Amino acid sequence: MGVVIIDGTTVRDFINDDASFTNSVNEQFQSLDLNNDGVLSRAELRTAFESMRLIEAHFGIDVTTPPEQLTSLYDSVFDTFDVDGSGTVDRDEFKSEMKKIMLAIADGLGSSPIQMVLEDNSQSLLQKAADLEASKYAAV
Repeated sequence: MGVVIIDGTTVRDFINDDASFTNSVNEQFQSLDLNNDGVLSRAELRTAFESMRLIEAHFGIDVTTPPEQLTSLYDSVFDTFDVDGSGTVDRDEFKSEMKKIMLAIADGLGSSPIQMVLEDNSQSLLQKAADLEASKYAAV
């Protein structure tokens, strides 16, 4: 785990750096594409969200969510990513939705810097945003 100082501007600057953002999203996409077919299936995307434990924990305390409610939620998330309704999520759909998620995070963070603890995860887009910001200061 590491501690970073981050704000909405950090996240927006990362998104606006098209090369860095696209490369990071492509790396994340590739890590989620378990069968290497170039698209994400419903199962692959669900596995990714389950591994993040975004739903099963509430302030660090495990909570029980009925399986049918989880399935409904994961299906809804998948349908949001699957813009063209093809039954799979391609790289462009994934990038577009990740951009929306990151912009929502930036809006939520606002302009006041906060300290954030991030798990050691080479695929974390927030970590990559913080790293890009840090590289700007290291170059000065």
